[in-house]
Amino acid sequence: MDEYIVKNNKKLRLGYTTGSCAAAAAKAAARMLLEQRKVDSIPLMTPKGILLKLKVLEAVVTLGRASCGIKKDAGDDPDVTDGIMVYALAEKCMEPGVILEGGLGIGRVTKKGLEQEPGEAAINKVPRRMIREAVLEVMEELDYPGGIKVTISIPEGVEIAKKTFNPRLGIEGGISILGTSGIVEPMSEEAIKETIHLEIRLLRASGKMHLLCTPGNYGVDFAKETLGLDLEKGVKCSNYIGDTIDYAVAEGLETVVLVGHIGKLVKLAAGIMNTHSRQADGRMEILTAHAAMAGGDPELLKKIMAAITTEEALEYIKEKGLLEDTMELIMERMLYYLEKRAYDKLKLGVVTFSNQLGLLGKTKGVEELLWYIS
Repeated sequence: MDEYIVKNNKKLRLGYTTGSCAAAAAKAAARMLLEQRKVDSIPLMTPKGILLKLKVLEAVVTLGRASCGIKKDAGDDPDVTDGIMVYALAEKCMEPGVILEGGLGIGRVTKKGLEQEPGEAAINKVPRRMIREAVLEVMEELDYPGGIKVTISIPEGVEIAKKTFNPRLGIEGGISILGTSGIVEPMSEEAIKETIHLEIRLLRASGKMHLLCTPGNYGVDFAKETLGLDLEKGVKCSNYIGDTIDYAVAEGLETVVLVGHIGKLVKLAAGIMNTHSRQADGRMEILTAHAAMAGGDPELLKKIMAAITTEEALEYIKEKGLLEDTMELIMERMLYYLEKRAYDKLKLGVVTFSNQLGLLGKTKGVEELLWYIS
């Protein structure tokens, strides 16, 4: 695609997600099935509001089915799925509406705690909606009252999945179909960190000495809805928590409060300052160790280690009545490592939460620091 963004004076080309590829392939296959002719390209409106016109490859049309592929283009973003083929097979079926299946190279969910239930194809909810809406658009346009079964496949996904954390997360046999906006906005790691540093410099230049920081949108929503804080007074640090602390020290700030989901921030309790899964995981190991310190028995510790998500693990800890004690220990350890990173040159605080349990913990003295920020 010929769309660009500029980050730190660098012109970077946008790409499109596997979700967009799947939706476009499904739309093209549905059109070919109903019109009984091949198509060379297909338009797709993304949730981002950017209209794509994608080239349709390897089109095959028979009386009862049609299939085609869309080539993934990640733009200037480093992405292991860049250049792979995403295929869709469309077939008429008796059941009305759109039936969605995952084929070769699409992972299968094997454990609870993910977006889809065990046994379902690992196609996230936004791509699922995009695929269904794209096919329904064709069905309505061509006045087709029946049903269409769509099977999405990524043959290369079988091998790609071996290089990811999918098996550990409970996704077997392939990769996930992802994407919330349909568009890949490229940013190198250095570009992201430069942006964070620039935002901190701008805040400091405006006279602010106290920084609210959150890794992403979950933290933004929680800070606003639960804590009554506005991230316009802060920055998103993504996975680069340690670098953000470094920048705050370098710019002479006095206070940093970090608000984020436990699934990411729990890694701080082991001194992991880049929380991307490529760098380190250890979430269950950290939760297990602290639950043991809080008095957890061997049965509980085994269940935590076998959990897929932090939400699931926390439910086990809560059932044993150890959630408050475990989180208190974890919060203490988070603060220890953050203060160590800042060389005691900042007043630091952490607030963490889970989507299911809400507020989980606050470090000592964080209420006073939040008052400065608000």
